[in-house]
Amino acid sequence: MRNPRGGRYTAALSLIRLVSAMKAGIHPEYRDVVFQDVTTDFQFRTRSTLGSKESIKWEDGQEYPLIKVDISSASHPFYTGKQKLMDTSGRVDKFRKRYAQK
Repeated sequence: MRNPRGGRYTAALSLIRLVSAMKAGIHPEYRDVVFQDVTTDFQFRTRSTLGSKESIKWEDGQEYPLIKVDISSASHPFYTGKQKLMDTSGRVDKFRKRYAQK
């Protein structure tokens, strides 16, 4: 039976064959970990391939590896709507002085 969409059908079949032909034993193992935003102490549990020497006891009573991050959705200005004003004018002036054409 001919596909009315043309070559897309065969491309999708090729992709399915490729995915099902992946080698076993070479893919990373996902495990539950806790990420902690160090600026806001916001924590969330998810699955990741990252590991850590630190661990934390979670709400369910089990211990999980703890991964500390500098920024997350709890502290990023895009998600919070709060913009931090940084004094970059001194840096820009210093750059312009240093690399000014003479």
